[in-house]
Formats: sequence, structure tokens, C-alpha cells
Amino acid sequence: MKIGFVGAGKAGFTLGKYFKEKGANVTGYYSRSLESAKEAAVFTNTKYFETLEQVLLASDTLFLTVPDTTIEIVWNNLKAMPIQNKIICHCSGMQSSAVFDGIEQRQAFGYSVHPLFAIYSKQSSYKEIAQAVFTIEGNDQYLHTLKQFIEQLGNLVNIITPEQKIKYHGAAVFLSNHVTAIAHIGSKLLNECGFEDEFVKISLKTLFLNQCKAIAEVGPAKALTGPVERNDLSTMKKHMECFGENETRLYAILSKQLIEIAKEKHTDSDYSAMELFIKKELER
Repeated sequence: MKIGFVGAGKAGFTLGKYFKEKGANVTGYYSRSLESAKEAAVFTNTKYFETLEQVLLASDTLFLTVPDTTIEIVWNNLKAMPIQNKIICHCSGMQSSAVFDGIEQRQAFGYSVHPLFAIYSKQSSYKEIAQAVFTIEGNDQYLHTLKQFIEQLGNLVNIITPEQKIKYHGAAVFLSNHVTAIAHIGSKLLNECGFEDEFVKISLKTLFLNQCKAIAEVGPAKALTGPVERNDLSTMKKHMECFGENETRLYAILSKQLIEIAKEKHTDSDYSAMELFIKKELER
């Protein structure tokens, strides 16, 4: 498999470097920004290409590591080129391989290959992506070939359907982006208590990271602590009295979910009073 990249941003840098480090044959990069393609080529010890057709001809497999809104644009350009028998993948979490409209009529094969991983750095994320899981969907012809390729890198892979993509991506947003929002709110509230940024930073490293680790190791129910788990309605009310309107509503929404987890953990406890209180808060 000779893999070329279209797009030289964080995803392109990370996957190209990771594939190359694991022994894959990476041909190089094409990007609308020639400087970005050159930078990626140097970083991965591969080549850069000045045109889309050049990277296509040098590769049997293309990874389109471009923004979601650009995938269709790149595909429309590829349609006019000799793509017969080529494997064409994009790395969008939300879009399916259906974005490659008419690909089978052109005797090529389309896939979405998505790492369930927040790629935050062009230079260093490749060191951590070995721990990520991947999802793949697309044409049956090379579906298991791609799955085997990723598995040989050392990653867990799951084949999904196009219909699952949007919900799957929404789940990823909850697990990554929305967690960031919650961390931001918690940090802001600590700042409002008069704590300096360094104290807040250490708090994130201990309280927040340790909780995430516990959830990953034993699951949400066993990792749950705090006033909801203890069925402590008095503490919950005091919290909500001191928050602003937005924080109070979010606290109530999240607490409603925590009650469901707590009921799973403590089947003999009665959470009806807490449930009623939350219900009234959310109906305001």
C-alpha cells in the first residue's frame, strides 16, 4: 500500500508520521499551501507534490486529511483524474464514505477512516495516537484490508455503518469537546473563588484527570462520587443557589444524568426527591 496525503494540517502530519514510524509506505503530501506540503514532507521524511494529480499517480491509496467542508471539493477534482482501482479515504468523524458520490462508477473505492482521538498538535500527537481506536466504513472490496492495516499498526479497529456515523461523532464530541467545556466552567468557578491560575491548573491535573482515569478503568457507575451519588439533596441545592443562571441549568441537566448512574450503582436507594427537585428546576 502506497499512501499519499491530501492536506497537511494536524491530521495529515499526525497520521503520516505515525504510519511512517510504523513502517508504512507513505509517498508524501499535496496541499493547497505548498509550504505546508513541504513542511509535512520534511517532518515525515517523505516527498511533497505540487499538484493533486502528482500525489494521486504516486499512490494507490489517498488519505484526504482536509476539513469536512473541503472533502467534497477535493473529491470533485479527483473525479476528473485517473482514479481507477484507487483507494480513497477521508478522516472525518461525521461524514461517511457516501460523500464520494459516484466513486464506484469510476471503479475506485471510498472509505472513511477516523481515529477516535483529539489531534491537538502537528508535531507531537503522533506519539500518542498509538493508544487510539479507529473506526472504518466504506466499500466491501478493501474494507478488511484497511482494517488489517490499522490493526497491524497496533490499534483497535471497529467497522461501522454509514448510518452510525453522525451519532458516533456526536458521542466523540461529548467525550472530548464537551468535557473541555465542563473543565472550563469548573476552572472559571475556582477563579471566582479567588484561586490563582496555577492552583486551578494543578486542580485539573489531580481532580479532573484522576476522575477521567477512574472512568476509563472501571466505568462511570463505579467511578461516580459526589452529592448525587450520596443522595445529598441539601448540598446540591446550595451549589445551585450560588451559581449563575447558565451554570445552574447545566448543573441540573448533568445531575439528571448522574442520578441515572447513581440508581444503577445503588439499586436500593430512593432518589425520587432529588429527581423531583431537578425536574422542577428544568421546567422553570
